Amino acid sequence: MTQVDTAETEQGGPGRADADAGTWRADIRRLIRAGAPPGPWKRGPVLAALALLLGLIMLLHAQIPNRIGNLGSLVETLLPWFGLFIPVLLAGALWRRSALAVAALLLPVVVWLNLFGGLLSDKSHPGGDLTVVSHNVGAANPDPAGTAHDLAASGADVLALQELTQQARGTYEKELAKAYPYHTVQGTVGLWSKLPLSDTRPVDIQMDAGPLAATKPAHVKMTYNRALRTTVATDHGPLAVYVAHLGSVRVNPKAGFWTAHRDRGAQALGKAVAAEQNERVVLLGDLNGTMDDRAFAGITSRLRSAQDAAGDGFGFSWPAKFPMARIDQILVRGVEPKSSWVLPATGSDHLPVAARISW
Repeated sequence: MTQVDTAETEQGGPGRADADAGTWRADIRRLIRAGAPPGPWKRGPVLAALALLLGLIMLLHAQIPNRIGNLGSLVETLLPWFGLFIPVLLAGALWRRSALAVAALLLPVVVWLNLFGGLLSDKSHPGGDLTVVSHNVGAANPDPAGTAHDLAASGADVLALQELTQQARGTYEKELAKAYPYHTVQGTVGLWSKLPLSDTRPVDIQMDAGPLAATKPAHVKMTYNRALRTTVATDHGPLAVYVAHLGSVRVNPKAGFWTAHRDRGAQALGKAVAAEQNERVVLLGDLNGTMDDRAFAGITSRLRSAQDAAGDGFGFSWPAKFPMARIDQILVRGVEPKSSWVLPATGSDHLPVAARISW
């Protein structure tokens, strides 16, 4: 009996057959696993990584350095639009059936809602004592008279204009004279008011810097002055009003996000507001930047946005044909914004912005 068993084993008997069958079944299982798609928690690792990266960029935007092409300021200028990547990544995650990518998307969703979710609701309230409007009327505006009529019809008590040209200034003064008995123009910015003005002066926002700036006489600098300060006499006491048009920004391959003139002006304007003795302050103007941009820290630390506090939506104001950013601002201190909104387009490439404030 022992000899037979040994012979069968040597010739590939039942023991060898069982081993071969087990190996064959293991090979089949490996092939099936290799051909089967990964589980939902293993699919879409690239999408998950992109979702986490998006969330971290929005969460840590203040840590992105400005040393190279002002990259940090550029990201902060476009920050609300980063939310558009969320539905794109979500569509990719659903298409890949990736639970991993969907879970990773929770980070950018939470961060974006924390940053901008408050702007999705209407925070306006009825009432208010004073309506203020600010508008960059545009140097190339083909219809300054029509723009003046539209602005007068807005019901503004105080109206700030920027980018006034010498050619168009007379038109605005003529068309707005009936509605606004008080006005001042300092260089390329002006203020029209239904209430008396006093203590009016230009504000140096350092548009002209360098060794030759100090050699230029005041009347020469005034021709391109871009900021003013005045006091509006209200029934509730004096209101300090600033009007400003900060330097333009550019995006180009060599310099990246070029903001030198604007940033210098923002710092100077921030210092002027910090030195303001009146506790009630309104700043109106084209600041050529969003209030998320770190360049405005000196201003936003002392003033708050009427749109953020009492607006409906983002209040984008530029460009007028397809608004993508709010660079026209109404900022306040010592008064309460009741509502804030964007007015219809005029002949300018900016939209006018308005706010209703109270004491």
